[in-house]
Amino acid sequence: MSNRSNEHGPNASLERYVIPNLRNACRILKELRGHPAGLKAADLARSLGIPVTTTMRITATLQIEGLVQKNDGRYGLGPVLIHLGNAALAGTDIRKLALPLLQKLTLEVDETSHLAVPCNERSLIIAVQDSLHPLRAASPAGFLTDLHSSSTGKIFLSYVHNGQLGEFEALRAPYKHTARTLTKRADLEREIELTRKRGYSIDNEECHMGVRCVAAPIFASDGSVVAAIGITAATVRLAEKRIPEMAAKVRAAAAEASQLLGHSEAR
Repeated sequence: MSNRSNEHGPNASLERYVIPNLRNACRILKELRGHPAGLKAADLARSLGIPVTTTMRITATLQIEGLVQKNDGRYGLGPVLIHLGNAALAGTDIRKLALPLLQKLTLEVDETSHLAVPCNERSLIIAVQDSLHPLRAASPAGFLTDLHSSSTGKIFLSYVHNGQLGEFEALRAPYKHTARTLTKRADLEREIELTRKRGYSIDNEECHMGVRCVAAPIFASDGSVVAAIGITAATVRLAEKRIPEMAAKVRAAAAEASQLLGHSEAR
């Protein structure tokens, strides 16, 4: 199988930037997709025309990253791909559904709004609706934020990963971005409880000084949280006394998105 089979296709201009072994890693993942029982490294090497030693180095790297798993000498697709796939599916459907709601929310609060989905132990921002303010501090679409410090991340920590704080800390130790960032277990547990009780989360200058964010959960038809919608504002515009007012608008937008996904409050 030639690695240059697409040299005259729509991606031909990108060929010069290709990293051969990264492409081989992608080919290995695609090959494993068709073999639920898994394949040995030698079988992968023979099927794809990759040297066995190279195949073993690539699969070892993919295994460390959780993209493949090894059982009885056979490699199969790893659990991380489930999270990535869910994020991709959620991002595709929810982003399209939520864009009008983000536009509406930004007009209502006069601040930048954003949509995020859980991605591994992070929060992935998949859409942003900028406000007209010349000074904005919102992260761009495609940005990954920490669960313990961002408003959307706290939603996922409180709902998607609820009861898993210890596992989360073991995988990704909470980093102190600012003097206000919560990193202690007791503080994070209180924040999770408070977030679930009031139905929204706050990033109170915990990612960046001078910036506050408020987010609320988006529920799917089965009651699971699949995304979060939030706003980002400078603290001079979003004073603490205005948080309940703004949170109510964010929660309303999240509730509307949840309804579009088939979620009922009566569940």
